[in-house]
Amino acid sequence: MKRYFIHDGDMNVYITEWGCTTNSVIFCLHGLGSTGLSFIEIAEELKEEYRIVSIDAPGHGQTPPFLDAEKYEYPQLAVWINKILDILEIETFYFLSHSWGSFVALYYLIQFPGRTLGTILIDGGYQTKRRGEKSMEEEIAYYEKDFEDYVFNNWRDFFRSEKAAYSRWSPLLELAVKDLGIELNNKVIWHARGTTAHHIIRAMHKHETEDIYDQLPSYIKLLRATLPSTMDDQRTITSEIFNQKASGQIQVVPNTTHMLHWDKPDVVINEIRKNWIN
Repeated sequence: MKRYFIHDGDMNVYITEWGCTTNSVIFCLHGLGSTGLSFIEIAEELKEEYRIVSIDAPGHGQTPPFLDAEKYEYPQLAVWINKILDILEIETFYFLSHSWGSFVALYYLIQFPGRTLGTILIDGGYQTKRRGEKSMEEEIAYYEKDFEDYVFNNWRDFFRSEKAAYSRWSPLLELAVKDLGIELNNKVIWHARGTTAHHIIRAMHKHETEDIYDQLPSYIKLLRATLPSTMDDQRTITSEIFNQKASGQIQVVPNTTHMLHWDKPDVVINEIRKNWIN
């Protein structure tokens, strides 16, 4: 694993990479609040077979936030990602994305259809906002408070809280979790701040993925979570809409939370090996 910065003309962007540069590329885009290390277990398993490139999205990890809030909107983010791929000299690639990253991935697919060889969405991209229970204002307020109030006195308490949130733990996940935090004023907080969450949630409501389902390619695979069970009815409704309007495939993965790739990384790894050429 190597980690380094590239410069996009405006800011430094942090990259994490595994594998040989001559192998087929898997480009990874994490979810809201996460970092490029979100895919560490999958990448460590596949690094002899693929070149895996994972970025810290703007406002996450070691990549600074956009100064212009409109740049978080999906059409502009798709253009930005295409620029990053050009800088990295990646011509074609497989797209692996989680949560918010999957919303961005869908917009990338319709704006730049020629570069992507295959796409796996990890419990993301199908949660259409117009059928949600919260208004945009309510959801923005929730996430702003959640991100800003996540503060701990030390790393021990930070890890204790994070560890309690997941179904399993490993040394590699511990590295990924530590990447989420930063020490500031003798406290441990998330790298991603409430302002970044605000802009991203607003973009999710403004650019509804359901409106572009019929424009998507047929090679998309959605891995859908099932837990908590209280969310299953809503997930079933929105995934059925995805199934009807888009051309992709849906695989329900039992006993998995929204962090499906942490709960059962082998499922994602098997899907990659089964469907993508190395």
